[in-house]
This record gives sequence, C-alpha cells and structure tokens, in this order.
Amino acid sequence: MTCCFSNLRDKEIICVQDGRRLGYVCDLELDPITGKICALIVPGSVGLLSLTKRGRCCIPWENIVRIGDDIILVSGAFPIKPSPSKK
Repeated sequence: MTCCFSNLRDKEIICVQDGRRLGYVCDLELDPITGKICALIVPGSVGLLSLTKRGRCCIPWENIVRIGDDIILVSGAFPIKPSPSKK
C-alpha cells in the first residue's frame, strides 16, 4: 500500500495513551541516504497560554501504531520543541 504526503496531511494525529489530539502533519523528516521517512512533524505552541511561540512536535516513524482512513494513532510522549529561528 502506498500513501502520498497530501493524504497524510489530511489525517489527525491522536496519542493512544491519553487520547490527546496532537494536530495534523505539516512536514516530514526524511533520511537523505535511504529516502525513508524518519518522523512526522506536527505544529504546536510553546509558552504561556500557547500564544507566545510556535513550536513543533516530532513523532518518530517507529511510534506510529496505525494509519487509518481519518486518523494516525501514535504511542509515546512527544514534547513540543521551539522551532529553529530563521536567519
């Protein structure tokens, strides 16, 4: 079975431990040598009331439990890290 990036972006990511909605895929992290997907990137917020800074949550490919028609189930803890500043 194959899947396009545009199809992944339409799926919501849910953590199976606590049912938390992590968001929608905004980017992929790829291994430049093998071309395999290493992680899914989900936008997030960091700071007081989630208003101060944008961040990102990296979900390692091996933490994906199941990719369904509408959602992607993942397992593990995924802290939101600040996005690298653009220069």
